[in-house]
Amino acid sequence: MTECEDRGIIKTIRCIVCPTGCLVEVRKDIGGEISFQGYTCKRGLEYAQQEHFDPKRIITTTIRVEDGIHPLLPIRSDSPLLKEKLSYAFKIIAKTKVKAPIKMGDILIKGIADENVNIIASRDMIKKKVE
Repeated sequence: MTECEDRGIIKTIRCIVCPTGCLVEVRKDIGGEISFQGYTCKRGLEYAQQEHFDPKRIITTTIRVEDGIHPLLPIRSDSPLLKEKLSYAFKIIAKTKVKAPIKMGDILIKGIADENVNIIASRDMIKKKVE
């Protein structure tokens, strides 16, 4: 048994809500009760609980563009996506090609990974001029 198991620590989460960067310990007691220690504010506790029970991430990547002045367009999700669905979402993005022109904020993929999360353009992409 490791020292962490002796103390009931499941994992340690670094809070990123503010510059303090508290290390929040997630503990499980003998009865199975989960507790959080090491946070210095309510927002830190809320962040650690969210990260432990239901972790989510914002997607930031690029998508292929047809007829654009660049071959790739930076994109992001308009809200956090469940961490367990990230791999599936990235596969969908990798198979998708969008057509220029595109305006920043345009929804490129609606409801990715069967969630209420859209993939949006992070910049404008003008159409390539045909010579």
